[in-house]
Amino acid sequence: MNTERVILGIDPGTTVTGYGIIRTSGNKAELITLGVLELQKVNDHYTKLKMIFDRVIQLIDEYHPDELAIEAPFYGKNVQSMLKLGRAQGAAISAALSRSIPVFEYAPRKIKLAITGVGSASKEQVATLLQKILNFHEDSRLLDATDGLAAAVCHFFQKTVPSREKGYHSWKEFIRKNPGRLKK
Repeated sequence: MNTERVILGIDPGTTVTGYGIIRTSGNKAELITLGVLELQKVNDHYTKLKMIFDRVIQLIDEYHPDELAIEAPFYGKNVQSMLKLGRAQGAAISAALSRSIPVFEYAPRKIKLAITGVGSASKEQVATLLQKILNFHEDSRLLDATDGLAAAVCHFFQKTVPSREKGYHSWKEFIRKNPGRLKK
């Protein structure tokens, strides 16, 4: 099965929303684009949400992604920040759903684990590994963009994990199911 897919990854935020888009075919992925929507100069929270919605719609209309992978809000102590982050995520999800794009949500720790093998990796470590995986060089100031890209790559990795249908839980089970492969 070697179908091509385009995945849009979003790291939602009310100050900066990062995004990355990849094209996948089989077990290969290539970077299409990445960037940020900077919102720190916008004072009205509802205007920020509209800007997030509009930018995601623009990305969908330009790149025609098959799926949206989005970073889930992490649980923090500041309830107001959590609510704002959830609203930003909702604006991006709503944009995708309005274009009938399926949405997949991943916890920040799961994304970091998929990219680096360490759930507590720094943004810089994630960015460095993504540059190696996708063979690109980007300004390190775009860490929110690489976080969005990481969501897309995490989703790609989830969809390309080999099936374990023929897996064995122990050598004993392998031998029992494959007696003809033993050499005496």
